[in-house]
Amino acid sequence: MATTNAGILSRIPGLAYVGLVLTPLFWAGNAVVAKGTVAHIPPLSMSFWRWVIALAILLPFGFPGLWRQRHVVRQHLGSMLALATFSVAAFNSLLYFAAITTTATNIALLNSTIPIFVALLSWILLGDRTRPVQALGIGLAILGILAVVARGDLSVLTGLQAQPGDLIMVAAVFSWGLFSVLLRRQAVPLPALAFLTAQILLGTLVILPFFLVDVLFVSGGFELSQSTVLPLLYFAIFPGILAYAFWNHGVHKIGPANAAIFMYLTPVFASVLASVFLGESLGLFHIIGGVLILAGLLLATRAGQKKPLYQS
Repeated sequence: MATTNAGILSRIPGLAYVGLVLTPLFWAGNAVVAKGTVAHIPPLSMSFWRWVIALAILLPFGFPGLWRQRHVVRQHLGSMLALATFSVAAFNSLLYFAAITTTATNIALLNSTIPIFVALLSWILLGDRTRPVQALGIGLAILGILAVVARGDLSVLTGLQAQPGDLIMVAAVFSWGLFSVLLRRQAVPLPALAFLTAQILLGTLVILPFFLVDVLFVSGGFELSQSTVLPLLYFAIFPGILAYAFWNHGVHKIGPANAAIFMYLTPVFASVLASVFLGESLGLFHIIGGVLILAGLLLATRAGQKKPLYQS
């Protein structure tokens, strides 16, 4: 049945392109919804319950394959735990912590630099060759990151006065870069759905003790209501499961290099959504930083022709 459905979907004209437009829209929504609800749902609660809901949805489909491949999971458990820690656990939790003290626009701009961190860490840790045009792209993107973090004021950097949320978001992107490099170095031979299910399960277990400490001794958790349940459902279904499915389908149909172009829509969507729903406005530093980041991404990703890695 799964194969038949996949075949039907693959024959629908334009589906790959629609999915690749919706994917950055869902990613942008992740930043905007997080910023809008972080005052009501603590970041660790946001991260933990997002993945619990996603896991509950995926288990009926992913568990049978995961059970059949349990010997592979046992053999690669250490690698899979590290991968889940840097991606499912750390990346998303840090992103939601960043939302406390920075804007959704900044989160999306910094989040869009994931390919730059992947290229940089691949060069440092894996010894990948970096072409001069790639190095130029990485340099431009880093200047763009500094422009966003400094908010256009050099004294912010020299005086070490950057917003904590911007620095936390840089740490989140760095964490995803480490995940991407580890994924290449320690590939796990599991089908995509089984791998995703295992990663969410392990990542949720990593978050669990921190979540419990936070609920019992720090934040006290949150109150269940429509305004808190709906964002959690959004996090689990749209930037999680659907974005993953659309992204993989798009990469398969039109190729990774062409699909990568759609990643650049994320900060565009985020700035529009943040303006409409949160009242955020674009500053000159957003434009300057965004142009530098976009130019860097175009140079680095097109020159490297690396397969872009999904962000959750």
